[in-house]
Amino acid sequence: MLLEAPSVRIPGRAAVDRAKIELERRLGPSKVLTSTDACAPYASDDSDVGGRPPDVVVIAASAGDVAATLAIADACEVPVTPRAGGTGRTGGAVPVAGGIVLATHALARIKEIDRANLVAVVEPGVITAVLHEAVEREGLFYAPDPSSLDTCCIGGNVAENAGGPRAFKYGVTRDWVLGLEACLVGGRVVRTGKRTVKGVTGYDVTALLVGSEGTLGVFTEVTLRLVPKPPTVATALALFSDVRAAAGAVEDIVAAGIVPRCLEMLDASTLDAVRSAGVSIDPRAGAMLLVEVDGEGAEAVLERLGGVAAERPGCIDVVVAQDATQRDRLWAARRMLSRATRKLARHKLSEDIVVPRTRIVELLDRADDIGAATGVRHLAYGHAGDGNLHVNFLWNDDAERPAVDRAIEMLMRATVELGGTLSGEHGIGVSKAKYLRLEQSDDLIALQRDIKRAFDPKDLLNPGKIFPAEGSDGRHRSC
Repeated sequence: MLLEAPSVRIPGRAAVDRAKIELERRLGPSKVLTSTDACAPYASDDSDVGGRPPDVVVIAASAGDVAATLAIADACEVPVTPRAGGTGRTGGAVPVAGGIVLATHALARIKEIDRANLVAVVEPGVITAVLHEAVEREGLFYAPDPSSLDTCCIGGNVAENAGGPRAFKYGVTRDWVLGLEACLVGGRVVRTGKRTVKGVTGYDVTALLVGSEGTLGVFTEVTLRLVPKPPTVATALALFSDVRAAAGAVEDIVAAGIVPRCLEMLDASTLDAVRSAGVSIDPRAGAMLLVEVDGEGAEAVLERLGGVAAERPGCIDVVVAQDATQRDRLWAARRMLSRATRKLARHKLSEDIVVPRTRIVELLDRADDIGAATGVRHLAYGHAGDGNLHVNFLWNDDAERPAVDRAIEMLMRATVELGGTLSGEHGIGVSKAKYLRLEQSDDLIALQRDIKRAFDPKDLLNPGKIFPAEGSDGRHRSC
């Protein structure tokens, strides 16, 4: 069942037709898709958000194509939905207003890897895993590693401020973006940021654009920070009787001054899904930590970490990966969790909430209470090191959907009450927009809408995303 799209202004047929004609004239027919069949794949992303089929899709092949598209959209007053890999989970790439989808996946060049200055310059369509491989061949390292890294694009990572397992030690995408080239509505092109690690000239517009979910500008070039590749990586599994024992071990590890680059937690239901996918895990285990450390002396650090975990009541075993093949197998199991859990029910919604690390157990208790109160099945896994858990709600019958909606709202409220935030890496998009006021004040939302109007006064760029629908918070939204 799809989530309902927000109410937004739909462009008139005459305006769309004018835009089609001008796009084909400026860009050439080969870059402009207009048939129903050709446009259909661009009507959705990897979320359950419903939208309108786009009226036209532009396959940009250059920054000039992006600028021209945004100039034409402004002149014809037709909305534009930017799209990179289409792997988003909250509907950010869904064209809720129809209009133009501006696809940047064909802009896929790694333009420069500067080893001396530890910088990479890439286009937005570069697949994240491809960038990893390219910089690691040079002895360098780019840390952000969303689970969809084999299919997601850097442009989308920047738009959503993507995270991943390594964020505990290395931070999220924003921490690695030095500068951007972005096209604004009307066709203006701006360059923000710098190629240096330090720089405090003017407002930090780069940081503002990262995580703006395609509502302020469309990226055509990204300048990224690199570091030397860690010389050693070591990985281990720690198995526990239940998820609360595992969460307690997370606190113990951090309290001991150990900073793994990854500290992932899986609950009992998630382990069952992994077992069903053919991965052998001790049947006594009701929870698991997947831990990875890197750098000089990684093996010694992992040994110390294993000792801390083993002392936690409820620890069943700590198993260290013996070689790169075993390590890769463990991470393959982790990265397939979303697909594996999708097989457990007809429908699944994953919420990427974050709470302070010391309140993970409380969050898990609240999730169990919510499941009992609503009758909705759930499971949890995620990045326990930074408190970012993916609580997944599962159901089979469409008649259960109202109960699922209640469960999600209750989880959002519980998260905020525990001092947390609604999204750690998926963004707000469409699916979480109605909950934004649980976390942010009316004044803060109004300020962000003012910023949106400064970039996009006609609300043409990715309308209907992030902010609650008009009227839901008593404030008028420009359209």
